[in-house]
Amino acid sequence: MASANALAHPNIAFVKYWGNRDNELRLPSNGSISMNLDGLYTRTIVSFQPSLPYDELIVNGHEIAGKNLDRVSQVLELVRRMAGSKMHAEVMSENNFPTGAGIASSAAAFAALALAATRATGLELSESELSRLARRGSGSAARSIPGGFVEWQMGTAEKDCFAFSIAPPDHWDMVDCIALVNPEHKKTGSSEGHAIAGTSPLQGARVADAPRRLAICREAILKKDFEAFARIIEHDSDMMHAVMMTSTPPLMYWQAITVEIFHAVRTWRAAGLAAAYTVDAGPNVHVVCERASAGEVERRLRELPGVGDVLSAGTGGPAQIV
Repeated sequence: MASANALAHPNIAFVKYWGNRDNELRLPSNGSISMNLDGLYTRTIVSFQPSLPYDELIVNGHEIAGKNLDRVSQVLELVRRMAGSKMHAEVMSENNFPTGAGIASSAAAFAALALAATRATGLELSESELSRLARRGSGSAARSIPGGFVEWQMGTAEKDCFAFSIAPPDHWDMVDCIALVNPEHKKTGSSEGHAIAGTSPLQGARVADAPRRLAICREAILKKDFEAFARIIEHDSDMMHAVMMTSTPPLMYWQAITVEIFHAVRTWRAAGLAAAYTVDAGPNVHVVCERASAGEVERRLRELPGVGDVLSAGTGGPAQIV
């Protein structure tokens, strides 16, 4: 038996990934930029065992079958091919944050899986190779392999479609205050959403404009320009959800409280509190701010009726063996 134990953080995208130009390889329609979330993690142990007749997946103590197991097995099969192995694996994974609620649980899960599975078979992959492997399980997992502030380049083909750090975790002391308005597992997962992104008449315009948004966001992070950063991440988030709402069938992840938080954050910022919102595929709102404002942002979010809890996370490091 060969096993390894890996830990990876979820990430919050500032310029979003939505839609693929190749669904099987998970090659995105546009590049994206994100931040890893410190303190939130998925820990995954992969054990390859000669006696196992098939792959097994246990998440937070529950055995998982069906589509989620199939996705894990697809990544394990890629690892088996690289390592020249035929052994099946037991995968034990646990999250310390809600799964499937728009907090990038699949990003952390497949980043940890890619690292643990390759190490368990004795493979030593480079960061870019690990990023490409994680991407095959979940596109945004490509961004949870490197640390800090991360850019995922769309590339020209499979080989150059991977993520890399544009700034280390300590470059800008940022905090993501996640307002949990509904921690339940969403009805329509991101994979299904990516597959229908092209049915929206707005997706073409969103993709065509992506290089401009990436350049603005990248520069804002490197220069620590919060005002420019706030404007572009809110703009990008609203664009992605506009595509979702105008897809066939339409996807409406927002709830009434989601929109109330948008209005509150913009009011706070106009009055001098540096904070900005962004939302992934779910109703929960990520309110991003500098460390100095985090206590006040969290306090105000908790006072809003409909906010059940607030998770706060700084800038996290890369996926690692533990």
